[in-house]
Amino acid sequence: MKVVQWALGITAAVSLIIVLLVSSVEIAAYGDYGFYQKEYEKYGVLEDVNMEMADVMDVTREMMAYLRGNRDDLVVETVVGGQQQEFFNQREKDHMADVRNLFIGGIWLRRILVVLCIICVTILVLIKANLKRLLPLAYMIGTGLFLLITGGLALLFASDFTKYFTIFHEIFFTNDLWLLDPDTDLMINILPEGFFVDMVMRIGVIFIISLVITLIISVVFLRLSAGKRSEETPDQ
Repeated sequence: MKVVQWALGITAAVSLIIVLLVSSVEIAAYGDYGFYQKEYEKYGVLEDVNMEMADVMDVTREMMAYLRGNRDDLVVETVVGGQQQEFFNQREKDHMADVRNLFIGGIWLRRILVVLCIICVTILVLIKANLKRLLPLAYMIGTGLFLLITGGLALLFASDFTKYFTIFHEIFFTNDLWLLDPDTDLMINILPEGFFVDMVMRIGVIFIISLVITLIISVVFLRLSAGKRSEETPDQ
């Protein structure tokens, strides 16, 4: 029975951690469009695309709405070099369709894991497990394992971001549409490699903060559980 309880507890904990990670990506990407404007200013993208900031920001909002599933296509009209035109060419549209599938897939994964977490906790309640002790410990174990993995990945990306960013694309995309040309594709000019470095760091900060908060909550529950057990134990 104890093995079952620990299996359910760690499954619930890992599910919660992945939910926090997906949520961190969503918060980083959609929580503050001022971040995008600061990045565009930092990397001087307005000169590269010959556009005004207001137009670039409009394109950004439409692009992010598309990735979230809030619009059906990427037919976005804007002003480039004083001329009205579509911002995204066909290659960019095809690539962003793949990115959209990944992003929406992540949202669905989060929903599935939330349900899985609830199921695990429900079963633990039914079999009368000590949730105040089991879940915090399981969460700490799960967090430790997850941090080992993500820490290793972070070191790899820090050692050579371009190399491992390329490997990431080769793993998650079955085509080469992500290989864009700055001379012909406007999107790669507003989203240079430096932007993705900063976005990954932004996601990491949000994720770590969420882990720390949940770890503090786990420690509190664990201490409450230990205090209750000591009160229930008669003096020898």
